[in-house]
Amino acid sequence: MKASLSIYVIVAMALFGAAVVFANPALLPQHPGYPMGKATDPVNGQALANDPGRPAGGGESALGGAAAFDDRHVSQKLSINDQNQRLLEKPGAGILPKVQGPNIVIDPPVKEGTKVQASPQ
Repeated sequence: MKASLSIYVIVAMALFGAAVVFANPALLPQHPGYPMGKATDPVNGQALANDPGRPAGGGESALGGAAAFDDRHVSQKLSINDQNQRLLEKPGAGILPKVQGPNIVIDPPVKEGTKVQASPQ
């Protein structure tokens, strides 16, 4: 059981390594790059940057992209409420608003009361 587990782990590591080696760089997302310019290695002439010749990843475009990153899920989208289309004026807290159309007046449940004299016994 131990041997088969170690074989599975080795095969999984080899597959992961092969996937990294054969990855298509054209499928990777494009980004502004690193500020290396066209620097080359003096010994073998190989480029020192991952993407030589691209500008640095700062400036106005980076700031604008960072500011707009969360706009899609942070912005508030309220649904239209049919009750709010009748409002003419919202006077404030605790006061009923003035609306267009029929105003419904609710009568109080008790119109008059009777006074009962207390008679101690």
